[in-house]
Amino acid sequence: MSVAAIDQARGSAFLPRLYAGVGILAFWEIVVRAFAPAYVATPIGIALAVPHVITDRAFLLGGAITLAAVAEGLVIALAFGTVLGLIIGQSKLADRALRQYINAGYTLPMIVVLPLVSLWFGYTGGARLATIVFAAVFSITVNVADGARSVPQEYLEVARSFRSRSWRALFEIVLPAATPYFLAGLRLAAGRALIGAVVAEFFTAIPGLGYFILYNSRTFHHNEAFVAVLLLAAFGVGFDVLVNWITRRYLPWYRRDEITG
Repeated sequence: MSVAAIDQARGSAFLPRLYAGVGILAFWEIVVRAFAPAYVATPIGIALAVPHVITDRAFLLGGAITLAAVAEGLVIALAFGTVLGLIIGQSKLADRALRQYINAGYTLPMIVVLPLVSLWFGYTGGARLATIVFAAVFSITVNVADGARSVPQEYLEVARSFRSRSWRALFEIVLPAATPYFLAGLRLAAGRALIGAVVAEFFTAIPGLGYFILYNSRTFHHNEAFVAVLLLAAFGVGFDVLVNWITRRYLPWYRRDEITG
């Protein structure tokens, strides 16, 4: 599919998305006004709360702390998960030895790990960082391993026939082939990391957007809490758009017809 066709597909999808969004907001407003208590968040109430929330020092500080922790945790998870994924993808022995443990870690709910993490790291930012890394690393590991395993053996055999060193084959053949899988894992990891950060802040009551949401919810300021929720959603959507743009810009051969976000 050409770039023009992709742009046309995006344009044709805009109006249905707009109509659906307006319909959802209208339904939400009507139902809450008819059946819910006065303090429950509504679209109009959230819109009116935005100006003073986005200028609130607690909100700005909490957002900066949470997003900085997510970025730090993602960097650690990327480094460790990529190395581990390449090892598993290129070594049958490592795959047999580690794959089941990686899959178990990926499916394990992070809320189960939080009590242990808080014991090891205390009720501090260290517990949040450990939760973020735990939430993100397995998505990257699994996807990078699948990418490394998907490299056609003919490519590696040609490299060996020309006496290419193993490290050159890794960086010039395996890594480029695994890049689309890496980006897919990164998209999953970013969402899971954000969830991990907020859940850790709920559980440990340390400063951040999660604590801001928790405090305002418990004091019945639901509109203010929902503004923070929308910021988290915007961060997730924005990161997904960024990864899609990178994929279209630098990996034009990879499923271009499927990337229409």
